[in-house]
Amino acid sequence: MKKIIIVFAALLSMGSYAQNQRFVYEYKFVKDSTARDETKHELMFLDTAPKGSKFYSHEKYISDSLREDRIKTGERNFSGINFDFVPFVVEKVYPDYKTVFYGNLDMDLYKVSDDRVQHWKILPDKAKIGDIEVQKATLDFSGRKWIAWFAPDIPIQDGPYKFHGLPGLIIKIEDKTQSHSFTLKETKKLSKNNEWQSEGEKKNSRQFINVAPEKYKKQFLESRNDPAKGLKEMASGSQKIMLVNESGKPLDISEVIREREKNAKAENAKNNNILELDLLQ
Repeated sequence: MKKIIIVFAALLSMGSYAQNQRFVYEYKFVKDSTARDETKHELMFLDTAPKGSKFYSHEKYISDSLREDRIKTGERNFSGINFDFVPFVVEKVYPDYKTVFYGNLDMDLYKVSDDRVQHWKILPDKAKIGDIEVQKATLDFSGRKWIAWFAPDIPIQDGPYKFHGLPGLIIKIEDKTQSHSFTLKETKKLSKNNEWQSEGEKKNSRQFINVAPEKYKKQFLESRNDPAKGLKEMASGSQKIMLVNESGKPLDISEVIREREKNAKAENAKNNNILELDLLQ
């Protein structure tokens, strides 16, 4: 944490909170509520700039970069790229903190605007996380009760994921079941050339489907109930598709669909403790 404090002191002296910064959070989460000892860890970036912020996985950043490099060279072999990462991206537009969620369901990409008001309850409790003076706040959001610790001396009303609106940067936030937590680990200043780019503006990006939260929830539940829907629609379309393995050998589409359904349903059964629980209700 001393590294954080040293960097924060420099930022304060320069009055550069409006400049580009990267806050690195450790995201700990339990996917399966019946196996609470199996905790996953992933580093997440909160990149802030005068225009707003972007929250995304470090592993996603690496994987996307490798995939884009191969596409540029005409290569379609993506073996060796890690696709086991937190897939969502959250962007906020300053100063009103308009929040946009980017996620994928089955074979489609979705863009979802989230205008829910976050009704924080700021409490008098104060503490220290490392050398940072923090204050407690609570929030009911997306089916979970959250406890946050924010730093009043760091005048950024932002935080990890969709969380924002407290009078200071959120240093740590965790739900009451301790299933999901975000903790600040490091921060650094970014050059203007490193200002984040929106997911919807990336070159070679697939088209996002823009939907309201209610529609996304419906699609989310449909995807869990019928995880091979996209493949089925492609297989039954007017243009026949052909799938091949890494050796170029054609695959039986019916067998691929059955395997996809089997694996996805098994994974969904274990992934029963999602971050936004109200999506399952």
